[in-house]
Amino acid sequence: MRTEESGSREDWSLLFWTFLAVLVSVVITLWCSTQRSKRRTHTKGFFRQSRHGWFYTDLFHKPTYCCVCAQHILNGAFCDCCGVCADEPCMRRAERSLPCKDITSASSAHRWVRGNVPLASYCVVCKLQCGTQPKLCDYRCVWCQATVHDDCMHSISEADVCDLGEFHSLIIPPHYLYKVNKLRRRHPDEYSKLGSSCGSNWTPVLVLANTRSGNNMGEALLGEFRTLLNPVQVFDLSELAPSKALQLCTLLPPGRARVLVCGGDGTVGWVLDAIDAMKLKGQDQFLPRVTILPLGTGNDLSNTLGWGAGYAGEIPVEQVLRNMLDAEVIKMDRWKVQVASKGLYFCKPKVLSMNNYFSVGPDALMALNFHTHREKTPSFFSSRIINKVVYFLYGTKDCLVQECKDLDKRIELELDGERVELPSLEGIIVCNIGYWGGGCRLWEGMGDQPCPRTRVDDGLLEVVGVFGSFHCAQIQLKLANPVRLGQAHTVRLVLKSSKMPMQVDGEPWAQGPCTVTITHKTQALMLYHNAEATDDEESSASETETPHGSIRA
Repeated sequence: MRTEESGSREDWSLLFWTFLAVLVSVVITLWCSTQRSKRRTHTKGFFRQSRHGWFYTDLFHKPTYCCVCAQHILNGAFCDCCGVCADEPCMRRAERSLPCKDITSASSAHRWVRGNVPLASYCVVCKLQCGTQPKLCDYRCVWCQATVHDDCMHSISEADVCDLGEFHSLIIPPHYLYKVNKLRRRHPDEYSKLGSSCGSNWTPVLVLANTRSGNNMGEALLGEFRTLLNPVQVFDLSELAPSKALQLCTLLPPGRARVLVCGGDGTVGWVLDAIDAMKLKGQDQFLPRVTILPLGTGNDLSNTLGWGAGYAGEIPVEQVLRNMLDAEVIKMDRWKVQVASKGLYFCKPKVLSMNNYFSVGPDALMALNFHTHREKTPSFFSSRIINKVVYFLYGTKDCLVQECKDLDKRIELELDGERVELPSLEGIIVCNIGYWGGGCRLWEGMGDQPCPRTRVDDGLLEVVGVFGSFHCAQIQLKLANPVRLGQAHTVRLVLKSSKMPMQVDGEPWAQGPCTVTITHKTQALMLYHNAEATDDEESSASETETPHGSIRA
């Protein structure tokens, strides 16, 4: 009996201490979270009025020292433009005494910041490694990223000109913007004269990042690009629309500007629409070349242009900029999708721009379900992996329900004015690019059936059909082929009855009876990255055609 009582007491004691340990952990976590929130609220107004790009943090990824008091930082802030770090009590003093990058300046001298030098850096004077000493030792130039030992600083004159480092051909120098502001006559010829002082290969880049795309890496990338480039070149699309950001191109020499879009295919389409708006304003000579850093879920356009199916930080930002320098300019067709609803004669047709593909059927239904639930709970859809799992679940559900069956009885298809007899389909996909559905090559597919290669500049659309969600999954796993319906310059679809899901470049909606007409709109200047083939891919790469028609070496 006593043994049972002692055992019961031990159980209750263990339960009590377990509960107490969990409770203490939760209380400490909540207290730390509350204190962090209070500190951020307290400094929010200070950050808004600051000349630095301060970011508050209590978790530095490496030992970091305050640039004011030289003590190790437990909680404080860092500037993502110039790299200045300060602990919480020294932040206002750092704001007053330590200047940030000047986006416009008559001077071309180095701008040195002391301390927190990267470990893998070398002194430009003695060529020995920097950053090996703790605390505030050594200096770094915020423009050219050069590093210098404390003892070697006397060898560098204040008159030394900063060459802006490895990425000088992508940076808008402060002295260029200073001279632009002094111009009495704002004319493209004047910009070309000023640009000649920056070098014949000067092709400045504007970075436009969507912080809500894919894995939510946009905010971190913005900071890395501000560190390497002029902060005036880097834009957060959640705060400024592309149409306003692109106006900086009109202050650069004609034909020199490039744009790096950090986001998904929808973000790229948003930027390309803004570039089309520049044409309507008569700013054709300032149109930039567009490249992509894929942060979205599908990223089919990025894959087609050689920039990969998704970016998760596997290569440093510096390598991304190097790849831009090696890229070639190609033209890409853009299409106008006009949706005229049946019976609504007094309403203007819905007009959309298409870069990737238009579809009606099961893949549009999955996109519609995904889009609807993401609008309700956007925080849940913050991971590319989670997004693809949700797509898979919706596809599995449609395999059982088959909401889009008998599509061939409800829709008519015309290619260049000729009616096409449809087999028993559930979906039709109209493609402009080589990839679809997150990396699947629809038109070439698999097997021995010959077909013309897809190109992004030939003014042709490739039209295929699918038998359902399960067929789409088989195509993505390369276990089946779509039904090739043909190529055309103009595609017309007539939905005769009921309501069907449709999508253009991942933007879905439910559509009643209507007529959909797809015609050529314009061409955009894109940058194509021809990545070097590995040993295992050399044989297949020699037979693979690039999206603009040339053969890969």
